[in-house]
Amino acid sequence: MEETASLWRTDPTTFRDVVINRQAVEAALEGDCPPVERVRYLALLGRDAEALDEGFKLLPTSPDRRELLLVLAQINQRQYRWHDAAVLHEKALRTVRSAEEEAYVRHHIGRRLFDEARFRAAADEFQWAADLYRVAEQPELAEENRQAMRHALHVHSAERGPGRSAFDLS
Repeated sequence: MEETASLWRTDPTTFRDVVINRQAVEAALEGDCPPVERVRYLALLGRDAEALDEGFKLLPTSPDRRELLLVLAQINQRQYRWHDAAVLHEKALRTVRSAEEEAYVRHHIGRRLFDEARFRAAADEFQWAADLYRVAEQPELAEENRQAMRHALHVHSAERGPGRSAFDLS
């Protein structure tokens, strides 16, 4: 099977996952695809109902429960079901056992908040993820989250209008 980086990527300005090679994703579904990736690929292809159905059926026995919860949250997020996505994110947080794992979930929470246009809250989650990645000695991931934080603050500032600081909470 192809490496996933050639199939899909996360858009750095919207933080949404986008398909790079639709035919390859479809072919991956026909092949020997791991269950969580199958749910992700179904969702990437817009087959959300099928992805949710398969994902929730897998959830009780999945050895990769955290990742599956995050994929299911993203599906809900794309359907503007913010509360359902948030509940799944909270469940994913309860599975973490290290700073690095928590940082990964916090990053996904930041992506949801950004998608909800809650840019300041998204920036806070990205900062939290960056701090956790720094503690976990993952400097590249820490920097990636600092960049995401800066982007969220920039969008927040632009939305508020000129002359208003992104750090102004009022």
